[in-house]
Amino acid sequence: MSSTQSAPTEDAVRKALSQVEDPEIRRPITDLGMVKSVSVGDDGAVGVEVYLTVKGCPMRETITRRVTDAVSAVEGVSSVQVELDVMSDEQRTELRKMLRGDAAEPRIPFAEPGSMTRVYCVASGKGGVGKSSVTVNLAAAMAKRGLSVGVVDADIYGHSVPRMLGAGGKPTQVEKMIMPPQSHGVKVISIGMFTPGNTPVVWRGPMLHRALQQFLADVFWGDLDVLLLDLPPGTGDVALSTAQLIPNAEILVVTTPQQAAAEVAERAGAIAMQTRQRVAGVVENMSWMELPDGQRMEVFGSGGGQLVADSLSRSIGTDVPLLGQVPLDPRLREAGDNGTPLVLEDPDSPAAAVLNDIAKRLSTRSRGLAGKLLSVSPA
Repeated sequence: MSSTQSAPTEDAVRKALSQVEDPEIRRPITDLGMVKSVSVGDDGAVGVEVYLTVKGCPMRETITRRVTDAVSAVEGVSSVQVELDVMSDEQRTELRKMLRGDAAEPRIPFAEPGSMTRVYCVASGKGGVGKSSVTVNLAAAMAKRGLSVGVVDADIYGHSVPRMLGAGGKPTQVEKMIMPPQSHGVKVISIGMFTPGNTPVVWRGPMLHRALQQFLADVFWGDLDVLLLDLPPGTGDVALSTAQLIPNAEILVVTTPQQAAAEVAERAGAIAMQTRQRVAGVVENMSWMELPDGQRMEVFGSGGGQLVADSLSRSIGTDVPLLGQVPLDPRLREAGDNGTPLVLEDPDSPAAAVLNDIAKRLSTRSRGLAGKLLSVSPA
């Protein structure tokens, strides 16, 4: 530091810290009570003590780096030393109350009357139609559009979302709050994050219901624009629990073109007649394979998606659109295995283009005025 340059003020350092967000909660660390102390030496050396929410916080290195970078940018700072401490039980309680309120039992924010979050339950009549691939690609595409997106891997028995989104982290628990890992800008929770290795989950209906309830109520999702639930195939316990826990959730039906799959998919969508949920639309996956000479090979037949959309429109009495037909592309599978959805890895590929278009249609649908504060005053 030159002799003519004065040391920074503590206010300047704290102002810089107010721009540092906790990577899990996505709020400034100054607002969360995470800044324990700030010291500024005459030579411009700055010391910052930061509280971590829990001991062994997986984001400790990220927090340290963000604090160091932010403070280093303040004029007059010659060096930055970051020390980490851990919140006391009392501090964690206050943090939980600030984020979630002081309710005795956690509530599902998406079921609240003023919730602005669009909730889509991605359903299929049978397995193997690419429902999870559609879910993770829609989530990644929406996040890329700037939306705040969360995914619940509600397929408890056949959980696969963490791998397909590249979400290898473990949730952090702060009191009764669970901080979900994030990948590609998407927050995600799955039972696979709580079980060792590839251990199978062997539960009956009530346990499934409780797990889904915890995923929705105990996880701190923040202010989401969209929540996607990857449901297990069929019309079993989880589909019914979802309708009970989030009655305003909409159903997104995924099918393949073949008639047999379409007939089964109709049942998954028709459950909306009993649960009184809206069907947002139908996605036809594996519609055809593009051959090198430009022709299309309809490997699984044709017409299934439109058949489901038309049948559900007649049964429910409202228009259920066919949102898109996704071509069969080996790269869609490869991208999922590698943890980077195709809409990010190769957004110009035909399959990604269709998925991006579907994500746009689901993202831009009007959310209505319920729960919004309007800038009006009485005359």
